Amino acid sequence: MNLPNLKEARKRTNNDIVIKDNEYELTDNQKAIGLNKKYYIKTYGCQMNEHDSENIKAILNEMNFTETDKLEDADLIILNTCAIRENAHNKVFGLLGRIKHLKQTKDVLVGFGGCMAQEEVIVDEIRHKYKWIDFVFGTHNIFDLPNIIEKTYINQKQEIEVFSWEGEVIENLPVKRDNKYKAWVNIMYGCDKFCTYCIVPYTRGKQRSRLPKYIIEEVKDLIKDGYQEVTLLGQNVNAYGKDLNINYTMANLLEDVAKTGIKRIRFVTSHPWDFNDDMIDTISKYENIMPYIHLPIQSGSSKILKLMGRRYTKEEYLTLFNKLKEKIPNVSITTDIIVGFPGETDKDFQDTLDVVAACKYDSAFTFIFSPRIGTPASKMVDNVSLEEKEERLQRLNQLVNKYSKENNDKYLNKVVPVLLEDYSSKKKDCLKGYTDTMKLVNVKADKSYLGKIVNVKITSVKTWSMDGEII
Repeated sequence: MNLPNLKEARKRTNNDIVIKDNEYELTDNQKAIGLNKKYYIKTYGCQMNEHDSENIKAILNEMNFTETDKLEDADLIILNTCAIRENAHNKVFGLLGRIKHLKQTKDVLVGFGGCMAQEEVIVDEIRHKYKWIDFVFGTHNIFDLPNIIEKTYINQKQEIEVFSWEGEVIENLPVKRDNKYKAWVNIMYGCDKFCTYCIVPYTRGKQRSRLPKYIIEEVKDLIKDGYQEVTLLGQNVNAYGKDLNINYTMANLLEDVAKTGIKRIRFVTSHPWDFNDDMIDTISKYENIMPYIHLPIQSGSSKILKLMGRRYTKEEYLTLFNKLKEKIPNVSITTDIIVGFPGETDKDFQDTLDVVAACKYDSAFTFIFSPRIGTPASKMVDNVSLEEKEERLQRLNQLVNKYSKENNDKYLNKVVPVLLEDYSSKKKDCLKGYTDTMKLVNVKADKSYLGKIVNVKITSVKTWSMDGEII
């Protein structure tokens, strides 16, 4: 049994990043474990978690499990969890109630993974209140999943294997992609920023970049397989390469990926601290790097930003924002904002509203501050009432929605490129896709257009989506 330890997870050393390309392997016995068995995975959280689930699915497929989208049909259930907000915790434990009832009616193996598994308080609760959960694994040892599952079946007792080390880069994990036309490509793992509210540096480990050759090779393979778009993933992609000591930056990587000829390139998530002029110049230089930037501000108050440990002021953020708008034609910018951080006064909140009014974001993900145990912010005096937080969030969302609609209105009757990727969930006889600027568009078209980038004339506009027709 290996239990998570936040004190250990905080540690950072000057040791070189360990890169392994032969860590994952299956025995013949493990390849037979899933015969005539089905698995169900529920994923919570960010794109990184979604991509982790693509790795988990591929591993289970190689163990000869078959995927099912029905919880009740599964012989193996895995929850890939998110620790970033309290709401995610609540959803996970709500589903565990259903799973416990199911486990009382049939023989089903239950696994608990992801970022929540890296939290001491969560694993302690599982050990004492959820003893029926069969195994727990963390973000650092997905490659070891076959061994963990095998041991669980053999030993018939709860297996907990969670490591609080800085982390490694495992290069030979298989992947079962959920989308045929768009792919996540990890370029780095972990984070060293330690924003005071954020649990990610503890749950994901030290910042560690993949070598460029592995990333470029993966993108080239995706092109061969017919993929139209890649999203380069990292907790702070702008800091890519700083840990490699090879004088190779995110700007260099963007340029090399652009030169592969892949039709569309995106990247998330950016920290304003590391967004430099070289990156901006590279984005503006290549047409296949999409004019869409997710640039979290978190607060419009310089005082609150300092308390958050964000390493920039409101003025520095606005300078970067305006530079992006000036140098990248037609750029669409979205953001993240936290409301009700400890110490946030009416004036601080008004500063946030002022920034939103100045930037007129295309959209924003907005949240009420959610204290995470073990982070510095969880120990700060939270002197903002829940009622006040909810009222501020409502006011913020009204303003964000106003500018989202105004930005979308500019697209009416314009012709824009759209990658059609799936059937529309809300409109019959329609496909859905995204513009280069990350606007959701529903288009009346048949399935022959799936996976194609087409010119679409926007015929109607809503706050969060548009309708269009193929030109």
